Order: sequence, then C-alpha cells, then structure tokens
Amino acid sequence: MEAFYRTHAYLVEHTNAPVRRDLMDEIDWNDRLIGIKGTRGVGKTTFLLQYAKEKFGTDRSCLFINMNNFYFSANSIVEFAGEFQKRGGKVLLIDQVFKHPDWSMELRRCYDKYPNLKIVFTGSSVMRLKEENIELRDIVKSYNLRGFSFREFLNLQTGMRFRAYTLDEILNNHEQIARGVLSKVRPLNYFQDYLHHGFYPFFLEKRNFSENLLKTMNMMVEVDILLLKQIELKYLSKIKKLLYLLAVDGPKAPNVSQLATDIQTSRATVMNYIKYLADARLINMIYPVGEEFPKKPAKIMMHNTNLMYSIYPVSVEEQDVLDTFFLNTMYKDHKLYKGEKNTSFLVNENIPFKICCEGQKIKNNPDTIYALHKMEIGRGNQIPLWIFGFLY
Repeated sequence: MEAFYRTHAYLVEHTNAPVRRDLMDEIDWNDRLIGIKGTRGVGKTTFLLQYAKEKFGTDRSCLFINMNNFYFSANSIVEFAGEFQKRGGKVLLIDQVFKHPDWSMELRRCYDKYPNLKIVFTGSSVMRLKEENIELRDIVKSYNLRGFSFREFLNLQTGMRFRAYTLDEILNNHEQIARGVLSKVRPLNYFQDYLHHGFYPFFLEKRNFSENLLKTMNMMVEVDILLLKQIELKYLSKIKKLLYLLAVDGPKAPNVSQLATDIQTSRATVMNYIKYLADARLINMIYPVGEEFPKKPAKIMMHNTNLMYSIYPVSVEEQDVLDTFFLNTMYKDHKLYKGEKNTSFLVNENIPFKICCEGQKIKNNPDTIYALHKMEIGRGNQIPLWIFGFLY
C-alpha cells in the first residue's frame, strides 16, 4: 500500500493542468460512485489528479490508482478498497477501470460494502455505463470529459479567462460577446491552429502532434473497441481499414454494400463497426430528424477536425473542416440532424444552420442562422463561426 501512496504523492505533486476544466464544477462530488468517460487523449488522468491536488493535496484520505498496475492482475478492487478504508481512506480514484475484469461487479460490491467510501473512476467513451452494466445502473453518476473547446484553447494560448456561453446567449447577443472578446484578443489568429491540433490536450507535449494522435487513434481501436466490445484481434485490420475509407470518402452517406466488399465482411457487420467507431468518438453519424441507428446515416463525419488532418491530410476540404468544427462544438449539449435544402444542419430539430466558407455568397434567408468563417463580428442572423467554440 505504501508504494501506491508514494506513486500518488509523486503524480499529484507533478500534475500541472494548464487549463482548469469546467467539468470540475459541474460534477456533484457528494455522489458516492462517479464515472468520468471520455475519448482517449482528452485528459481524464490529469483531471483525476487535478481533483486530488485541488481538494486533498497530500492528504492520504484520497488515493489515485491505475488499473494498468500489475498488482490488480492478482488482486481485486474490493480487497484493495477495504484495505484503503482501514487506513483512513475516503476517496478512491480509479483510472482506466475497464482494464480490470469484472470491474462493474467489483464497483457494485464496493458500493454496497463500504458506504463511507467514495469512488471516482475513469473509463472509455465506448463504455455504456447504464445501458450495459445493470449492476451500476441505479447507483453511478456518469459524466463526459471532452477535448478542449476553442474557448479553452484560446484561454490557454492567451492567458485569458473567457467564459462559456449558451446557444441562446450566442444567438441573441453574439455581437456584444464578439466585441468583448475582440477587445482583448483576435480569435481568428488562433482558429486555424485549433482546427489542426487544439482539441487534444497533448498538443502541449514536446512531441510530434500528428504522430501522437495517430498513436492515440490506434489505441482507440485496439483497446477501446476491441477490448471493450470483445472483438477478436484478427478483425482489427478490417476496422482500421473501414475508418480510413470513411475518412477518405469525406462527409457523405456511406455506401455500406461497397464498404462490406472492401473490408470483406457483411453489411450488418459494417454497420456495427461504424457504431463502434462512433462510440469511440472517432466519427459522428448524422441522421435526418426521426431516424437513428441501426438505420444507415445520412452522413458520416470525423468526430473532430484534428482527426481529419492526421488521418488523411492530403485532401482536407475547408468546407468539411468547418462543418466538422461546428458539429463537434455543438455535440456536447445539442442534437444535430441533416439539414434541409440550402442548410448544413438542423439543430435541436428546429434551428436551421448554414456553415459558410470565406467569400461564399449567401442568399440570406431570415429563418436560417449563418455561421461564417473568417468573420470577426456578425450582424443579425449572420454569426462568426469561431464564437460557437465558446459553447463549452
């Protein structure tokens, strides 16, 4: 146990999160079992350590452990939690909980056996905590940690502390919001950098970002999808090829029959793989209003713009990048559907949006909201695209 305390102390001492994530204040930390999901690379480990540092410092009542530790290949979480509580432990932080077999049953037993112990764990975005883990359904509170928003990226790069805005605030007050931001920084000076490498916090590391992201994407497929969905290793190459083909095709309806031929599997399996890629936050599926999986999506897009530049950099179309940025930033709190004629998306089933490149001529329809690239301050229903990066 002393070895775990020493590791915890070292990690907390050396944690330096450059941006305090808003999720820290959105979580009800009084709950006894809290799950924090998120795609690989968005900073879940750092988030746990930041919580430990902020709330407990070096107090031994809080302990961070990682299921990668070989100790847990021969010891249960329940036994460890019991020993920790005996030593005065109150908050156990478990990173990558899904690496432990029967993790959901073990967490349930801890919850029932140690009523004075709080457990906060991280897991993959592929995990369906309430749908697939019946034993946790009524006791776990689940949250999602996302990659950096453009606002968070801008704050990090400029030292500012701009706040987030709701969609209603942006639609009604975007001119005032834009003037406030522009009085301090020129957001368009940072926007292309964000599109290229700003979503994943590891761009701060002194390593090649694209190589690091490709490695992360491979881990999403190899670990998050194969391990959690219990898919045999021999099918790994098919899933990777499918992801590449979807990326190369760009945002459009998938030709499922052709994809099935290309990766030598059935149409049903292709659709299942597409769903797994969406769960892993590698792609997004766009449907018309009223339709959903398992129907074929109207359009498949990459989950965020950073992925586009890494997986297929030779053919990144500006319009596709801007559409993907808008989709990703809206994705946290809003539903997006296939747009009608002359629109890009329908947001929350009732707000038509058109995403416009620089210099694109628009026939102004008063019922449509236009999100314009390279615009600093908008007017009326024409709003700068960058400002939607302040939604979280």
